[in-house]
Amino acid sequence: MAEQKTKRPYPAHWEADVLLRDGATARLRPVSPDDADALQQMHQGQSQDSIYFRYFTYKSQLSAKELERFTVVDYVDRVAFVVLLGDELMGIGRYDRLGDSTEAEVAFNIADAHQGRGLGSILIEHLAAAGRENGLRTFTAEVLPENRKMLKVFQAAGFETSRSFEDGVVVVEFPIDPTARVRAVMEAREHRAEAQSIAELLRPESIAVIGASRQWGSVGFALLENIIEGGFTGPVYGINKDALEIAGMISRTSLAEVPQEVELAVVAVPYAELPAVVQDCAEHGVKGLLIVTDGFTGEEGLAEQRRLVRVARSHGMRVIGPASAGIINTDPQVSLNASVSPQLPQRGSIGLFSQSAAVGAMLFTAAQQRGIGISSMINAGNRADVSGNDAMQYLEDDVNTSAVGLYLESFGNPRKFSRIVRRLARKKPVVVSRSHGMGRRIPPGHSTRTTEAPHGTVPSMLRQSGAIETDSYAALMDILQVLACQPVPAGPRLTVLGNAPSLNRLTVENARSAGLEIVEVQDIPTPGDQHSIDDVIDSLTAAIRTATQSGQTDAIIVVMQPGMQQREGDAARLAQAINDVADDSSITVLASFTAVLENTFNPTAIAGQGQLREREPDADPDVVEPQQRGLPIFASMEQAVSVLSELVQYRAWRDAEQGIAIEYEDIDRYKAEQLVDEWTENATGTELVKLTRDQTDELLACYGITVLPSRRFQTIDEALEYAEEFGYPVALKADNTVLRHRLDLGGVRLNIDTPQALRTNIESMREVLAPYGSPSIEVQAMAPTGQGCIVAAVEDPLVGPVISFGISGDAVELLDDWVHVVPPLSDQDLDRLLRTPRASAKLFGYGDIPAVDVEGVKDLVARVSQLKDDLPQVARLRFNPLLAAPGATTVLKAEIYIANAAVRTDSARRALLTQ
Repeated sequence: MAEQKTKRPYPAHWEADVLLRDGATARLRPVSPDDADALQQMHQGQSQDSIYFRYFTYKSQLSAKELERFTVVDYVDRVAFVVLLGDELMGIGRYDRLGDSTEAEVAFNIADAHQGRGLGSILIEHLAAAGRENGLRTFTAEVLPENRKMLKVFQAAGFETSRSFEDGVVVVEFPIDPTARVRAVMEAREHRAEAQSIAELLRPESIAVIGASRQWGSVGFALLENIIEGGFTGPVYGINKDALEIAGMISRTSLAEVPQEVELAVVAVPYAELPAVVQDCAEHGVKGLLIVTDGFTGEEGLAEQRRLVRVARSHGMRVIGPASAGIINTDPQVSLNASVSPQLPQRGSIGLFSQSAAVGAMLFTAAQQRGIGISSMINAGNRADVSGNDAMQYLEDDVNTSAVGLYLESFGNPRKFSRIVRRLARKKPVVVSRSHGMGRRIPPGHSTRTTEAPHGTVPSMLRQSGAIETDSYAALMDILQVLACQPVPAGPRLTVLGNAPSLNRLTVENARSAGLEIVEVQDIPTPGDQHSIDDVIDSLTAAIRTATQSGQTDAIIVVMQPGMQQREGDAARLAQAINDVADDSSITVLASFTAVLENTFNPTAIAGQGQLREREPDADPDVVEPQQRGLPIFASMEQAVSVLSELVQYRAWRDAEQGIAIEYEDIDRYKAEQLVDEWTENATGTELVKLTRDQTDELLACYGITVLPSRRFQTIDEALEYAEEFGYPVALKADNTVLRHRLDLGGVRLNIDTPQALRTNIESMREVLAPYGSPSIEVQAMAPTGQGCIVAAVEDPLVGPVISFGISGDAVELLDDWVHVVPPLSDQDLDRLLRTPRASAKLFGYGDIPAVDVEGVKDLVARVSQLKDDLPQVARLRFNPLLAAPGATTVLKAEIYIANAAVRTDSARRALLTQ
């Protein structure tokens, strides 16, 4: 056997769990010599056409030499990946570098039984990522003209392909740079696969409850009973090795006794039995697992959790949990209540996701109490596999969901979270409540570092992404209560109708403070001696009808006090009348009922609930309206105003231009990736490596960013030599983070225009700085006079890449006047970024000071954003200061820290996150 190349050790960071087109999971990893037998077995199971398309000839089996060539690689010039389902090899893809060039030839072979499942696209993505890491720029492939399937794979990959016909074969060639188009195609494929994988869990055709119990009060008993009583439309099997009968049905001792394939296994067995159960499910072709078992504590529990997920994914299964409170789908075609809730909730169009089981129970209970209808609900528990990202992928396409509510303790893959939320919020409102300890503590069943992002980053990121953030689960339910039955207001115009003038005035004051525009305030009579309840209803409904038909308002808040002479049922009659007159209106109508003494009246709920609105067969799938009919009522007008304000801000974000994604043709990603890989070869774990000035300049040059030259010196002669190199005038600065910006402390000397002046200033400066420890001094070329700014970037374990911008000086240092955003950025994002800090007025002309080079600042921030989006390895970046002057933008000081290139939070390849 030929000796294997040893240029690179086995690249374990290339291993990944992947999702196929049909939502099933598989294991992708670099090939090894141990795969030879599996490859031979796959080859022998192929059709003659498949073998001919791959090798341009027929061969019944691969020779020993061929097997060696295909499975023995050096992971640099020759790389191959295999995709496995359990021990079965589903497909293999490889590249071979052509000589010493940056070009490689790729080839694929997919088992006949697994063709059409998207393996070719996945292999291309991972080969391209590995190729870029190894300095490749272009892939080529030779394909027989009749092999239309493979030609379609290359065409659909998103890369800019070119074709030529040579010697009877089609030669396909394409650059492997992950452009915006490539990323968009990859994200679309990822979206479809992940949405399908969650659909398989929420819409199973058969269920087995493993650990079903005859003991009333046990979790296993409750799960089986709730699934059956909820009216699940498919067959349900109770599995318990000790019981003969459960819930009136014959118990099975194992999956082997179930007469059909099980799509969803609900697992409620003791912790010690779980590994054997997961393995049994893997061997019997179960498609998904819902694990309610908990107990995964400490490092040992985390390791066991990872092992279970690895076993499940390698056999095509997704996992909800462990420690999950269950899943729900109210679609009548499914009627799934695989949860600890004793009843299926009211049907509606709100999709809910939560991590914490306890908070999930609170959300469910609050929805029931308020009358909020649910489309589906997922509780992820430890979120070992299925996450909020997966849930959003599914809910985006779900025609039964019009709005999404999320309770989060972490973001999972933060880069992915931001991308998905931005896209989802354009279609449906996304309301987020999060743990106040998010990022500062590690959630159960997770392994991650705590956040290092600047204060305010998470709210800023959510705002940028279009999500509506709330500070409590109760506030989250307030907003969902409106979205369950009312349209999102078209604008800020508000009409206030009420029977208490003082409350009307208070409502108006609150509304104006919240950014709403008052177009009308009308007093309505109060039930009492002079006005009957019927009189009040007539007056109120007439006012609502006039307002909704006027075209002058976007929303109505009705503020009612039934009065001192309340009769049982008056409040309900008023609520029903408001609901009836406002039903099917395009105007958002809310009500606040205060001082209601009726015992049967719920002051925070949806009133007047009636028949669900059914979607029209030809309805636009991207526009999903609330399915419920009803009137959202709140106990205080402050709640109503707060909800309305949040929805108006969301509508403004949704209606605003998305902007154009910024792409640069002068960026050299390949060189940048190679540089950071080389510089972090000896770094381990999360260790940071500070780049030298020359390294910093070289990396920034890959993105078209230059730093004004500066040199540290020891002697005056060295300083004079550098000054001659830069050209006079020059500046002197203390090489100290604090002093280099402080003219008042003598840390900076500017506009030094002669050698003698330079000599004098150096001597004087050294005397002034002596009390501060005599820091080194550097000489730098002078930049045009302008406004100092700070641009910073970090790679955060909670949020991912974060770009921060502020105006230098007290605005940032004392007032925390920053803005934080998450790449990628559009031109609209950049415009908002520069205008958000309160001190940014200085950039656009302030007093007699002219405007600076705003477009130049935008361009530089955009390049930093591109760098951070491409390079998760860049852990910290800081430009301080960035000098913005009229007609010029100059970076005076740059610092960059990078981390181990193998510890990647995201890349241009699809892979499931493992906790």
